[in-house]
Amino acid sequence: MTVQSRRATLARKQLDAAFERTSTGSLPSRPAGGWVAAIRSALGMTTRQLATRIGVRQPSVVALEKSEVAGTASLNTLRRAAEAMNCELVYMFVPRRSLDATVRQRAMSLAEIHVAAVSHSMDLEGQGISTKERTAEARRLAEALLEQGSRLWDEP
Repeated sequence: MTVQSRRATLARKQLDAAFERTSTGSLPSRPAGGWVAAIRSALGMTTRQLATRIGVRQPSVVALEKSEVAGTASLNTLRRAAEAMNCELVYMFVPRRSLDATVRQRAMSLAEIHVAAVSHSMDLEGQGISTKERTAEARRLAEALLEQGSRLWDEP
């Protein structure tokens, strides 16, 4: 296993452990009208008052709230709004499944593509192998790909 591959494996394990403690089920969903509008309203703050605190004009806050809902608000702008409302902006990616599972699935997918191509050629030459042998070879190749690490994300 390469040094880069070992580092990636360690980083995956550390991040997976952190994500186990912060599952998507424990994170609140974004309110339909966006976080800026929800927090601002809960604080009893008008768009004009928030605009003054941020240092912009009131229409800019209305535009910010709309852009947040549309998914086009910049992190910097959201951070400024959060600070103006005594909040912390938290930005993170939450994997749908463990990073280790994602990497293993990618390795297996690449291995299956490679084994299928080789098996096809072997079939044409009358040297085909069984499904069980193909599966075993794909697993061996996937493990080899995991050892190499960085090649996993090259397009097949």
